[in-house]
Amino acid sequence: MTEFSFFSRSAGLSVAEIASLTGAEPSAGSDLSRRLTGIGPVDCAGANDLTFVKDAKFAHALAATGAGAVLTSARFAGQAPGSVAVLSVPEPYDAFVKVVREIYRGALRPTSVFGSDGVSPNAAVHPSAALERDVTVDPFAVIGPSARIGSGTLIGAHAVIGEHVRIGKNCAIGAHCTITHAHLGDGVVIHPGCHIGQDGFGYVSSAEGHIKIPQIGRVIIHNDVEVGSGTRIDRGGMRDTVVGEGTKIDNLCQIGHNCVIGRHCIIVAQSGFSGSVTIEDFVVLGARTGIVPHVTVGKGAMLAARSSVYEDVPAGAVWGGIPAKPTREWMREMVVLQRLGARGRVKSKGRAVKS
Repeated sequence: MTEFSFFSRSAGLSVAEIASLTGAEPSAGSDLSRRLTGIGPVDCAGANDLTFVKDAKFAHALAATGAGAVLTSARFAGQAPGSVAVLSVPEPYDAFVKVVREIYRGALRPTSVFGSDGVSPNAAVHPSAALERDVTVDPFAVIGPSARIGSGTLIGAHAVIGEHVRIGKNCAIGAHCTITHAHLGDGVVIHPGCHIGQDGFGYVSSAEGHIKIPQIGRVIIHNDVEVGSGTRIDRGGMRDTVVGEGTKIDNLCQIGHNCVIGRHCIIVAQSGFSGSVTIEDFVVLGARTGIVPHVTVGKGAMLAARSSVYEDVPAGAVWGGIPAKPTREWMREMVVLQRLGARGRVKSKGRAVKS
């Protein structure tokens, strides 16, 4: 990738260093001292780039690649040109990611858009707020009374950190985020435009109208959570809304009040949880998954994209559909519907048209 990049990179890694890092086996005759300073797809990579091939879909491009080195499985190793250093490894993409993380360390978390360190003179930091060393606060950010910001944390431009909020060490809070009524652990990344800790959506309805229910809980976000742009996480009503360690939430998700999300979950874009939903550890939710109140999704369960969940999902289950159900059952229903539709089309074609 020789074009301009927004991301700085290290001096690169030699073929020998890549082999050591990934456990890959270099092919005979590979130049182990050759240094790779960039990355690229197999069909576009240049002589200084590392690429990878993990399946047959891209194996045809390997024969013509201009990359300096390739991580691939033993199955495809023989298809690379002789000029390419081939590194054989059982899981090429996993190995490739290890290398990319070394070369492009600066891409792992947001950085200051103003390109500065320390507290900008144009930021508003309340005198009672406490900022540890090496905190960066970009222009026009607001940090409220008695807030606590851990060392190495970035507060982006126009972000608002509310009264008594706690943010741990080495976090990144993106531009235009608001964080109120919340405690964040270490290593948390909140991408731009997120809102965390606002009122949950709670009302008592009657003939006279809708009476607001006070929302007096907090949002607790544990270590190493990442929250994508535009996501909203409401504070709890009578108990806390919780996001467990290592969970990754994609863009434009809605997490309602009192929800409890376990450790190391994956929640893909535009998913929405009503209040008091429980997501246990290691759950994976496809895009646009919707879950009604007071439902529990068991540990390790997986839900297909656009699932609508109306009942508890057992641990380890794979569900999908509207309403969500076990995948095999859902697929059988789809086949039956397709057959009925095809039968109806055949019948309609065979009917005589009245004049």
